[in-house]
Amino acid sequence: MMLKFTFFSCLLLLTTSFFAQQNIEASAIMKNIKAGKSISYQNATVIGVLDFTFMDDALEKSPKKKKNSWWNNGGSDNTIQKMIEVEISFANCRFKDDVLAYIPDEDSGYTFTASFGDTVVFKNCKFEKKAMFKYSIFEKNADFSGTIFNDDSTFKYAKFDSNTSFLNTKFSETSTFKYAVFSKNVSFADSVFEDSAIFKYTKFKNGVSFKNANFKEDLNIKYMEVSGDFNISKMKVGFEIDSKYTKINGQSFNKNLLENRR
Repeated sequence: MMLKFTFFSCLLLLTTSFFAQQNIEASAIMKNIKAGKSISYQNATVIGVLDFTFMDDALEKSPKKKKNSWWNNGGSDNTIQKMIEVEISFANCRFKDDVLAYIPDEDSGYTFTASFGDTVVFKNCKFEKKAMFKYSIFEKNADFSGTIFNDDSTFKYAKFDSNTSFLNTKFSETSTFKYAVFSKNVSFADSVFEDSAIFKYTKFKNGVSFKNANFKEDLNIKYMEVSGDFNISKMKVGFEIDSKYTKINGQSFNKNLLENRR
């Protein structure tokens, strides 16, 4: 009986180890998205660039575009937007290469962006290269809790329409949320920002928590607007806070509040 138990225990361990080490090609994920299949992976390593904009497909359907001259710069919209309609879920996954929902392609003159019409989950994941979500719209829940961003990341101009979490997230390089809009309460509690953090012009329409957040370098919240709960208890900032024109429920931000709540 003991021998049988040991055999099945070893089998279970080997099975768990197998799934913990599975590698997934980014191209396979993109193929499933294109086929309308929801994406759900756990304990996987994603190999290759994961391009949510499907730039290559879009280029085939788009006319060649001349780059704007200095006299007509901005005269036309060069942005091609992709809407991902299926649910995206990654838990305890590693991304060895770039994850892109934003690509400014100099060769074609187009900028490619991706937005998400269903739930997006990157929980306890690790982005080893770039994570670009500039201009992305998250129509439903977005969960980045426990995730590590090892390289450049941007959520500049991103819109979060539903429940959002960056709880216990780590940003190793400069993180940008400039002009981002959060429609519901969002948590950055227990997050670590090892480089500069930019929340300039960011709008929190229903509160935000920076409880226990650790900003190890500069924090830029210039022109940031918060309506609702503003939790900064035990928040730390290593260097300077730029809070010029910042409004918290219509009132100017008082840096002394940070000192008093530590």
